[in-house]
Amino acid sequence: MAESKSILICGVGGQGTVLASKVIAQAAIAKGERVLSAETIGMAQRGGSVVSHVRIGNDVFSPLVPERGADCLIAFEASEAVRNIQYLKQDATVIVNKKVVQPVTASLSGKVFDADKMIDTLKSVTKNVIPVDTEEACSKLGSAKVVNMVLLGAACRAGVLDRDDIQEAVQKLVKPEFYQLNMKALDFLA
Repeated sequence: MAESKSILICGVGGQGTVLASKVIAQAAIAKGERVLSAETIGMAQRGGSVVSHVRIGNDVFSPLVPERGADCLIAFEASEAVRNIQYLKQDATVIVNKKVVQPVTASLSGKVFDADKMIDTLKSVTKNVIPVDTEEACSKLGSAKVVNMVLLGAACRAGVLDRDDIQEAVQKLVKPEFYQLNMKALDFLA
């Protein structure tokens, strides 16, 4: 059995965070690893915060990642990454989408969320921050629905996830007609 691993996935409703957590969990289960997972979905269908916890290993006894317990944070949106910064271990890897989804309340008050400032904040906590331009990737792939696979691909390249295990899980969980597109997205940054 591999060493235990705690992964936190965060974003806003509709970005594919829950599927990403299921893919990671399925990849570990297929290898015979013990997996505990949980989602907290607040007003997700209205663009609210979504956080998924995935914990892998025999020495894991709760599905929730404790504060300072995440080995990896996969953030589908930069401000959600900062919102969950307290979960990061000191040497955690952060895969973060450069895109900011401006909350309605911020827009109404005239506030502007700056992705670069948020990424700098993440870098003040861990040196392993990998910003990903998913807008460019999705534009070139022809679908905005593959943000999750682009980010999982970045996690594979960072050594957090095994690409072949993720591919097998995607094949099992994604409808056949979307499999090839998801594989192109997984390998887009390679």
